Amino acid sequence: MTEHTASDRPRVGLFVTCLVDAMRPNIGFATLKLLEAAGCDVEVPSAQTCCGQPAFNSGDDATTRAIAKQIIESFARYDYVVVPSGSCASMIRTHFGEVFGDEPDWIERQSALSAKTWEVLSFLSDVIGYHPEDVRYDGLATYHDSCSGLRDLGVRDQPRAMLANVDGLQMTPLKDNDACCGFGGTFCVKYPDISNAIVAEKTRNIVETKADTLLAGDLGCLMNMAGKLSREGHKVKAFHTVEVLAGMAGDGGICGEGS
Repeated sequence: MTEHTASDRPRVGLFVTCLVDAMRPNIGFATLKLLEAAGCDVEVPSAQTCCGQPAFNSGDDATTRAIAKQIIESFARYDYVVVPSGSCASMIRTHFGEVFGDEPDWIERQSALSAKTWEVLSFLSDVIGYHPEDVRYDGLATYHDSCSGLRDLGVRDQPRAMLANVDGLQMTPLKDNDACCGFGGTFCVKYPDISNAIVAEKTRNIVETKADTLLAGDLGCLMNMAGKLSREGHKVKAFHTVEVLAGMAGDGGICGEGS
């Protein structure tokens, strides 16, 4: 863990993600609230767009490279880049290096950016050592571990440790919590029948927990699971973990009323 003093406030560039910006801005505001409470100076570069994952997954390295260059230039001046999404953080941290094979100058710049890019929950826990206090959420929740955050970035224990400090929140384990939800970015578009079968199994497991709340750290996964739960008629609220930790889980949740 890196120690920071009041006179050495880390300067953070917040990569909002296109899904959060378009579908659930509350996650971005909750992330901002937590980062500032943790003692960070936060800026949101206006030039940011997509992380490039759809193009990368489709084999379009040229477009991915162009997006990566824009992100590298936009976030170069910050101490850290923080992302409220394991999949987008993983794209920047672990996959950008795969598209600059013939551009050594950009490889160096990409390596520097990737090294300081963090998923928000691991950043708060592992880098800053921040655990929210005086937060309340009354409910029984279960937790889904998103594929990229878990496998690429090692995000598992951090959210659970922070959620343990939330007053009124009880947690119940989810069967196959580390199994894919079926979203997979462009996977759900290319293979909708397979994706639907996967998420149907996931929602069965969620309903069996009897939890009233579903938590996770990636909006894509949450939208996929919450949408399926809603279509099946289940009244399970879904929130990004930062929304609960920031005390900003007061509406109907993702795909719920008021979202």
